Amino acid sequence: MSRAEREQQILGVAEEVFATRGYQATSMDDIARRVGLSKPMLYEYFGSKEGLLLACLERVRRELLEATTSAAAANAGDPERQLHDGLLAFFRFGEEHKQSWALLRTESAVVGAGLDTELEGFRTQQAEFTEEMLRVALPNTDPARLEAFAEAIIGACERMALWRENRPEITPERVTEHLMALIWPSLSAEVAAAHRAYPASHDQG
Repeated sequence: MSRAEREQQILGVAEEVFATRGYQATSMDDIARRVGLSKPMLYEYFGSKEGLLLACLERVRRELLEATTSAAAANAGDPERQLHDGLLAFFRFGEEHKQSWALLRTESAVVGAGLDTELEGFRTQQAEFTEEMLRVALPNTDPARLEAFAEAIIGACERMALWRENRPEITPERVTEHLMALIWPSLSAEVAAAHRAYPASHDQG
């Protein structure tokens, strides 16, 4: 097994163990034993238990961006469907990694600044992705306005993900429907106004 393949194996096991037991209750011995490596070798790969956790979260963040980007790209040219499918991919991803999301929130105060930074990294990444989607639909809109819209959407996503944790009947599809009902009427008005003001640039986009 190559080093890269071994790292991915370790990260897969570590994410599961951290999410199931919690950061504080997990030891590097637990993970090394499940992977089939010595603990010193595990430290050689990631430096520390916190380093391993941060590497797990970085992988989740990368996979989240891939999931949301792919979903949105499938509907280029249709702003409503693009936003809908990007949000749906976000909520579905959270469903598949719900224990990791819980870990990210609950352990940040314990682990320290590194995890707080990683949590903010998730928010920033998705806000930038959302802002870029909006920019395609609204190419002549004030950049500060697009940034504000993106931050509001991501903040709503985070709160709605928390809201549905204790409501298993609220599926990713249903929570996406709720959020679209809130934000799309105002965004569609922006798109329509932009089309009236700049029809040529809108059609080219």
